[in-house]
Amino acid sequence: MDMINTIGRRKAAVARVYLTQGTGNITVNSKPLADYFPQPHIQSKVTAPFSTVEIDNKIYDLKINVDGGGFKGQAEAIRMAIARALVKLNEDFRKALKDEKFLMRDARVVERKKYGKPKARKSFQFSKR
Repeated sequence: MDMINTIGRRKAAVARVYLTQGTGNITVNSKPLADYFPQPHIQSKVTAPFSTVEIDNKIYDLKINVDGGGFKGQAEAIRMAIARALVKLNEDFRKALKDEKFLMRDARVVERKKYGKPKARKSFQFSKR
């Protein structure tokens, strides 16, 4: 097996994942996963596609480049890219990953601010008199 290259997006985050045969090393922007995402619930969000298809992530190395957005958007972009890489690896994984909605692009983004308002929809306090 050679390198599998996929891309994932969420909000403003873009993640590129390079999956190769290896020993289970996950590096995000040249840092180990635990250093880049110190929160355990975010780490489990990143590795969720492996547990969904019930394969051990210790047999693959992941090199991840992620840019833009916050830590939650970056983690979900990585999750989508890993799910796409697993589908490229084995087409039988598609149904399980699709049922968990890991292959679906979540297109919800922050609504833009409108002029004459302090935020997108919030209005200034109304005074009748």
